[in-house]
Amino acid sequence: MTREQTKTIRREPLTRGRIIEAAMRLMDTEGLEAVTMRRMGRELGVEAMSLYNHVADKEDILSGVVEAVMAEYEFPPASDDWRETARGAARSWRTILKGHPNVITLMSEQRQPAHTLEALRPMDHALGILASRGLGPEETVRAFRAFGGFIQGFVLAEIANMFGGEGHGTMHEELAAEIPPELLPNLATHLPYLSDCDFDLEFEYGLDLMLRGLEDKLAEA
Repeated sequence: MTREQTKTIRREPLTRGRIIEAAMRLMDTEGLEAVTMRRMGRELGVEAMSLYNHVADKEDILSGVVEAVMAEYEFPPASDDWRETARGAARSWRTILKGHPNVITLMSEQRQPAHTLEALRPMDHALGILASRGLGPEETVRAFRAFGGFIQGFVLAEIANMFGGEGHGTMHEELAAEIPPELLPNLATHLPYLSDCDFDLEFEYGLDLMLRGLEDKLAEA
């Protein structure tokens, strides 16, 4: 950061919102380990101790980051088809997780669950979609966890490029030349398809499987 940039920052009043914004920016660009009081003070052009006039501690800042991320959730338009509403909610959740990939780790490490209205609205919305199908409270929560686990797991694999994509084609070609088809027949058959992945299509495919599974369960009930 240049001296002129630092002077500009110092002219702006320090607020909780600016601290949260700086923490989220650091988390997104450099990872959670970069979010320290000293580093944020440097980014904002103030002494680290000045931050405590606006936040309680680092845990308070990280809770604010979660709230800020969840505030980006775009509620899908209402639809007569609950599956379309569910798809829209799942896509919105995937979008914010991809935009802030380190927030998944942050949420898993928080000592306390989210408790602010802003952070809880997306969860309330998702539970409402599932409950609208006539599920009881316990079954609604179980379905909510299943869908949430799928979305978060998919995004983690997408970020890590685990499903295929750039660079996988060459690696799989080299692997295909080495594996013995008679010992690994299923891998040999499917390997060409494993190297190619359209993440958007794969997400929709997995989401459809989840929705159909829930429909079948409802039909059984």
